[in-house]
Amino acid sequence: MGSARKERRAHILVINDTVAILELFRELLEGEGYRVTTDGFTVALDAMLDRVRQEPPDLIVLDFIILDERRGWQFLEALKLDRETREIPVIVCTAAAQMVEELQTHLDTMGVAVLLKPFDIDALLGIIEKTLSGEPAS
Repeated sequence: MGSARKERRAHILVINDTVAILELFRELLEGEGYRVTTDGFTVALDAMLDRVRQEPPDLIVLDFIILDERRGWQFLEALKLDRETREIPVIVCTAAAQMVEELQTHLDTMGVAVLLKPFDIDALLGIIEKTLSGEPAS
């Protein structure tokens, strides 16, 4: 499964403050042939944006609630306002269903896909493939 993906080696940046989640994503996505970088959002928002500018990934998987704050949402806004990073596709992967509901219009406008936790691994891989292929978020 996925020999085309293994050849492509798309770079996925996973941002989450839970080490176990970062390890799960790394193991799962590397097993699917993706190049994976993880970040626990241990730096200031502007420094994180600089990191993304220096090595732009093909896709960012981002949690909304980081360190019990809306840092993920703040980062997403900064990412989409920046000329250098606004075109990078983003999948929000979060358990904050109410927050997603409140922000759904904004997420749709930004073209951001959403995957609510807990999620099925096949659903995750499907939304990653769809997003990397340039299909609109749904």
